[in-house]
Formats: sequence, C-alpha cells, structure tokens
Amino acid sequence: MKPEQSVPRYTALVIGAGGVIGRNLIDYLVTLPQWNVIGVSRRGGEDAPGLRYISADLLNEADTQDKLSHLTTVTHIFYAAYQDRPTWAELVQPNLAMLVNVVNTIEPIAPNLQHISLMQGYKVYGAHLGPFKTPAKETDAYHMPPEFNVDQQQFLEDRQPGSSWTWSALRPSVVCGFALGNPMNLAMVIGVYASISKELGLPLRFPGKPGAYQSLLEMTDATLLAHATVWAATEPRCANQAFNITNGDLFRWNELWPKIAAFFELETAPPLPSHLQQ
Repeated sequence: MKPEQSVPRYTALVIGAGGVIGRNLIDYLVTLPQWNVIGVSRRGGEDAPGLRYISADLLNEADTQDKLSHLTTVTHIFYAAYQDRPTWAELVQPNLAMLVNVVNTIEPIAPNLQHISLMQGYKVYGAHLGPFKTPAKETDAYHMPPEFNVDQQQFLEDRQPGSSWTWSALRPSVVCGFALGNPMNLAMVIGVYASISKELGLPLRFPGKPGAYQSLLEMTDATLLAHATVWAATEPRCANQAFNITNGDLFRWNELWPKIAAFFELETAPPLPSHLQQ
C-alpha cells in the first residue's frame, strides 16, 4: 500500500478583509480544505472554522507589529487594503506604508512565506485620468506619477530578489460583488442616486463624464477575481508577474442605464455630468 499523501496546508493572511475583494476572497478560501485563513481589517470580523479575524491599524507600524508578529505560519499574503485620501498624490504615502508595514512584520517571522499577492486595478493604466489604450496589456507603460499601485509593485519587485517568496499583481476592472459596511461600492452609489431622483420626481440621468455613456466597458466579478487570485498565488508559472482579470464580456452604460431606471420605476433623460458628492 502506498502511504497516504498529506494534504498541503497553507495559511492565508488576507489584508483588507472587510472590502468587496477581501471578503469574497475569504469566502472562496474557506471552501478549500488545504487553507487556513486569517482576515485583517480595522473592524475585524466574526471567527468561523478555519477562519479568524484580527483588527489592526496598518498605518501604525507599532500596532501592526503588535497584532501580526505572532503569525509565524503564514504562507501567503493577499494584500487588498486601501486608504482613501482627498487627492491622488496623497494616496501614495498611506497605501505604500501599510504594505511595507505588513511585509516588514511577516517576512522575518514566517519562514514558510511563499507568495505575496498585490491587488491593483486599471488605474495602473490611467483609467481614472480618462480614455486609455484598450485592450490594456500588462506590459503597457505606466502613466505619469503619482500612482500608489505602481509604487507598491515596485516595492515588492525591489524586495523579492534573494527571497523565498514570489509576488503577483492582480488588475481587475470595476469589481462587482457583495460586502457589508463598505462605502466603496458603485452599485450602492447608483442605488442612493436613483432613490434621491425618485423622491424628487426627476428622471434618472447618467451623471458620468462625457463619452462614458457610449463607451465599451468591462467589469470583474469578485468571485472570479478570488479564483484567479488564488491561482496566481499557487501556480509557479505566475511568479513575479501582473495579470489583468476581467469577466470577458462587455457592456455600454447607454444599454444598462435604462434597465437600472426601470428597476426603480423611473424614466431616463439625456446624460448630465454631475459630481454626486457635491
């Protein structure tokens, strides 16, 4: 008789566990018997079999060390945390600092660390600045800085040589998925905007930038992204590379918007660019 092969055991440290991406990644990982999962966020969470949560302020180096320095069994870091700031330039310092604090804490104490997965997005290609080359390729040139996504990847690229771990960068388009208590949610914003329009007796006008109403767009399902993230983190051929991850289907807002209006029993009217926060 052949001896039984032991099931490999991995420990995932999911940073940014409360967001759409982190939550759906955890939901997928806990279905895989070879994974133990630790979720880290400012709010923490409710523990379950194979899953525990830690509340930590990753901007605080001392608190990060205090809360995470005992996690010696971590094999994979899945980094999906994000701190918002008023301007794009101000995003660099806090978002880079959180990643640095996590890696500086875990790398020295986790001898079996195999991989660090960095969640990025199409802002790497300048999607937030206006029209950009499509289809975007992972080899496309970066845009003029500041760009915290690029700085984070550069940190991993500089840190990795000579290490026992590899990295990957995942670049989804607009991510759609379920999460609670997370204001960074396009569907929720549209729902609030439509509810206000209905209360005021107004038609539902598309508030986006000129040209966006007619443009081809794509989205990334959070569950699909979770599967792709784990694949890239565990497939040796994916080491030290970036990957665009999208559903593969396309849509235009001018086709989807009337369906959203119909759900709220609203008429539509021509687009009118509006800054919804103001």
